[in-house]
Amino acid sequence: MRVLITEDDGNLRLALEVALRGAGFAVDTAADLPAADEALFVNIYDCAVFDRMLPGGDALRYVHRRRGDGWQLPVLFLTARDSEADRVDGLRLGGDDYLVKPFAMAELLARVRSLCRRSTAGRPVALRCGDVELDGSRHRVTRDGVLLTLTRKEFLILERLMTEAGTAVSRPELVAYAWDEMADPASNVLDVTIAQLRQKLREPAVIHTVRGFGYRIAS
Repeated sequence: MRVLITEDDGNLRLALEVALRGAGFAVDTAADLPAADEALFVNIYDCAVFDRMLPGGDALRYVHRRRGDGWQLPVLFLTARDSEADRVDGLRLGGDDYLVKPFAMAELLARVRSLCRRSTAGRPVALRCGDVELDGSRHRVTRDGVLLTLTRKEFLILERLMTEAGTAVSRPELVAYAWDEMADPASNVLDVTIAQLRQKLREPAVIHTVRGFGYRIAS
């Protein structure tokens, strides 16, 4: 997974780079918005981490403008501005997560990992398995032309299965994709979500249990 860090404090930028690389991420860095803009034009990332106030302007305004152009990359804001209004603005104007300085590096790693899992970078926009179609760009699922109403968790589980159509996907993989690393693969939350998803997809069944391992989808 590839992450862009945009932070003007050199010491913090280096600390973030070292921590993320140590956790297995590919990392690029930028010290200001023009450099970040160039990196985002050239490369494909799974997540971007922005300090709020940067040389060249407020990263929040930059992200808000890019969102208006249909930009979907998950963004985590780092900032010393910790008022409720600042946090609300950070999320309302295009941020996916908001972390106040000072922060624990372990928490930042967990949040970046979670955002990367939900990234659309490199995913097919449209997936099809038999008469089931999933449109990731519009968050739509249809079966035999009938639009289905799915929760976010159901959608993510179906997306993960359809990406690996015909191949068994393990329980831990599905839990990590739809929830986060704190979720327990041994709990019944996945089974409940699968049961609800199967009910909405109707017969004939397309999601099959692979006993002792996980699930697979096949037409």
